[in-house]
Amino acid sequence: MAELKAKTPYETVTGGASGPERMEVTPFVAVEVDPGALTSLAPYKGQAKALSTALEAAHGMGLPKPNRMTGKQSAQALWFGRDMALLIGPAPDASLAAHAAVTDQSDAWSVVELSGPGVDEVLARLVPVDLRGHVFKRGHTARTLVGHMSASVTRTGADSFRIMVFRSMVKTLFRELHHAMIGVSARREAAGAG
Repeated sequence: MAELKAKTPYETVTGGASGPERMEVTPFVAVEVDPGALTSLAPYKGQAKALSTALEAAHGMGLPKPNRMTGKQSAQALWFGRDMALLIGPAPDASLAAHAAVTDQSDAWSVVELSGPGVDEVLARLVPVDLRGHVFKRGHTARTLVGHMSASVTRTGADSFRIMVFRSMVKTLFRELHHAMIGVSARREAAGAG
């Protein structure tokens, strides 16, 4: 009998079997990550406060405000658009369904962590949002474009971002990030040599 094994989004679009994609252009690193379950939470009319209370009781965090993230590394709630949040990590508690439409999004998105000193310079070439650290702080998030792709971009640390694109676009995301990483790295080398 054949053994079926899940593939990462990158493996799915490339046909590869080597595991998650990792790309490095010193000093930057982009790596595909498994965030766990991804579940959209769309509160029913007038139920946002009740949903936030249920989310706090079940998973230890309330609903995020617009363009923000709540929670810790193992369980997070991400603002995902008007009247929408994305639960990242754990499977949703059944109590949430009383207050919101709860939809599994795990197979729809690819998640990439981009890191390195001054990484916001890389994203400045691709994202039409000011991501500099003094403006877009840790825990800030935006639904925006990365190149021509619809995406969610979240600052996860001083020099790190989580980028989410539709699963079918992950190969394009790595290509776009690679070009931007090379460009910023080369510009820094040239400035250091001059």
